[in-house]
Amino acid sequence: MGRYILKRISSIIPIVLIASFITFLMIHLSPVDPAEAYLAAAHVYPDDEVLAQKRHELGLDQPIPVQYVQFLSKMVRLDFGLSYTSNQPVWQEVALRMPATIQLAFSSIILAILISIPLGFLSAVYKNGVIDYISRMISYIGASIPSFWLGYLLVFLFAVKLDWFPVEGRGGWEHLVLPSITLAISFVAVYTRLLRTTVLEQLQEAYVRYARARGIKEKVIMLKYVLRLAILPVITGLGMNMGKLLTGAVIVEQVFSWPGFGRFFVEAIIDRNIPVIQCYVFMSACLVIGFNLITDLIHLYLDPRIARKGRAAQ
Repeated sequence: MGRYILKRISSIIPIVLIASFITFLMIHLSPVDPAEAYLAAAHVYPDDEVLAQKRHELGLDQPIPVQYVQFLSKMVRLDFGLSYTSNQPVWQEVALRMPATIQLAFSSIILAILISIPLGFLSAVYKNGVIDYISRMISYIGASIPSFWLGYLLVFLFAVKLDWFPVEGRGGWEHLVLPSITLAISFVAVYTRLLRTTVLEQLQEAYVRYARARGIKEKVIMLKYVLRLAILPVITGLGMNMGKLLTGAVIVEQVFSWPGFGRFFVEAIIDRNIPVIQCYVFMSACLVIGFNLITDLIHLYLDPRIARKGRAAQ
């Protein structure tokens, strides 16, 4: 098992390097000159001499391999340069906004788990029953409603008409309710249907029949064996989506004026703030890679056969 874990950890190193190189190339593939964008953000309209001086300060006049090595060395220290609009370190700006995004991401994921796992499991156990029909209806509605439309609908109904929750911004728990529901609905739709399908598949496996023949209680079979294996695809989905959520649920943060990383990214695009965009892209890649690794390790804990299959494949 230890060898499998080390192999998985070492396999992400080249992926991170590729992600860093793609992030670095954004400067050279972009039609926007970083020096010109920096000066424009400061409301400076330079001549060629000032522009050349700024390009020299940013290191854009050096060979591309040298620029990439410098970029990589700074990135390891979480140095993404200065924001064009505030002239503050990008990482400092990101650190101010990440707590809001983390709060929103985890609250929506927890809400999705609390709803989808019991609902998906019960809809499979009581197939074609009332719970199953309710879960199907929730899944169809959640999968078909766009997040931005649902967000505006919830704002109109619960904030404007009923005045139960605030319209926008971040504050107490009441500010978190509507954006968390907006984000969680789509996850509930996917995970409920996914868990229902995998539970039904597990119920057809031979080990379930053998366990029943041995007289093991149905509750033990369902919770200890069936659910433990059926939940693996759901964990995979959670792992893949956590990385995306932690780099900002862009649309939802815009709808609810949530001061998170996603909204900061949209503002950076409007302002042509290239260091912030680079930071966002690289962090997105690293978080997705990291959570996929965590997901694999959780899979290994729940199903140790994965390590044995890996050794057999070698």
